[in-house]
Amino acid sequence: MYFGRVVGTIVATIKHPAYQGYKLLTVARETLDGHLDDKYDIALDTVQAGVGDRVLVMDEGNGARQVLNMEPWGPVRAVVVGIVDEVETGA
Repeated sequence: MYFGRVVGTIVATIKHPAYQGYKLLTVARETLDGHLDDKYDIALDTVQAGVGDRVLVMDEGNGARQVLNMEPWGPVRAVVVGIVDEVETGA
């Protein structure tokens, strides 16, 4: 699981039936201090996130499928599971 920033949306006129009803988002990984990494994922949106939102991404395939009730199989690796309002660190 990681923090990310939604940097774009993906539009697909033809997609796998498991994706029906979900928005596809491009999510850049983000450090705790807000800097964007070069790594990104394409994630299914379950929380109505939009471009610019800081989000929490489940990026482990089995956990993502559990969130979406796609067990035992589904073509999903990453799912946006929360919109982050604030991050506090102990340092």
